[in-house]
Amino acid sequence: MREKKFIEIIKSILDSKYIGDDCAYLKDLGIVVTQDNLVEDVHFKMQYTTPYQLGYKSAMVNISDICASGAEPLYMTISLSLPNTVNEDFIKEFYKGCKEACSGVEIVGGDITGSDKIFISVAVIGSDKGRKISSRSNARAGQKVIVSGVHGSSGAGLELLLNNKTSPEKFIKSHLMPQAQCEFSKEIAEQIDEDYAMMDTSDGLMDALSQIANNSGISLLIDFDKIPYDKDLEQFNNLKDLIFFGGEDYQLVATVPERLLKNLSNYTIIGEVKEHPKIPGVEVNFSNKTEFFTKKIVEEKVYNHFKGA
Repeated sequence: MREKKFIEIIKSILDSKYIGDDCAYLKDLGIVVTQDNLVEDVHFKMQYTTPYQLGYKSAMVNISDICASGAEPLYMTISLSLPNTVNEDFIKEFYKGCKEACSGVEIVGGDITGSDKIFISVAVIGSDKGRKISSRSNARAGQKVIVSGVHGSSGAGLELLLNNKTSPEKFIKSHLMPQAQCEFSKEIAEQIDEDYAMMDTSDGLMDALSQIANNSGISLLIDFDKIPYDKDLEQFNNLKDLIFFGGEDYQLVATVPERLLKNLSNYTIIGEVKEHPKIPGVEVNFSNKTEFFTKKIVEEKVYNHFKGA
């Protein structure tokens, strides 16, 4: 059973208006809240990362969720479950990495317990002060689809690590030490004056596009040739899959009105939001063909945390 199916069941049973986005927006308190788990041998392997890099990434990926909501990340708690093989040096380096990632975010607590593997649970609280909060269900026809940064680099880095390769090192660094797009988020959230969708690309660019399309009940028309990527990715045989499904780039994709663009910096327009008469999804124009990605097609290709379970 897939992760998204579990979430659908939980949402149905709890009948909660807060479940659906990566962050829960508690409007009455003026905050957004997110929590993620990272599990050894599922999300990371210690043979490929240092404790410092692991701490850095654990903090940064949760900060990214807050940025994707449009809120300002402020506070973090970190809980660890650790095997007996973990020593004091691991703790020191892990928290040094967390601290490095948490510029402007204060770590205020957490918990430590024992376990058979390393389990990391991070929660972050952000503020909506002076900002308009996004939702993946808020895309509207006529809005432009924009992205931050380049796409596919982290997936390439993971592929290199799994094949015991050490270069290009920049791709490995993209995978082990991603950067949350705080400024991109801030520019949009502080200036936009209408509902908008925004997500990070933790599970891949195509997953974010598909989630926005299906939750908003619209179609996204995407021009593949406009998607920015590091040209050194062209040495990989699976270029398109890395760009769309590689995951963990932690860039942002947003749907915004065209009039806002003159006030933004460091973005790329890759498409637009269209009304769709039948099935929501993502229509991609490649140089020699057009493909339509339904929710089912995307979910079959996105990484499944429960594969084999």
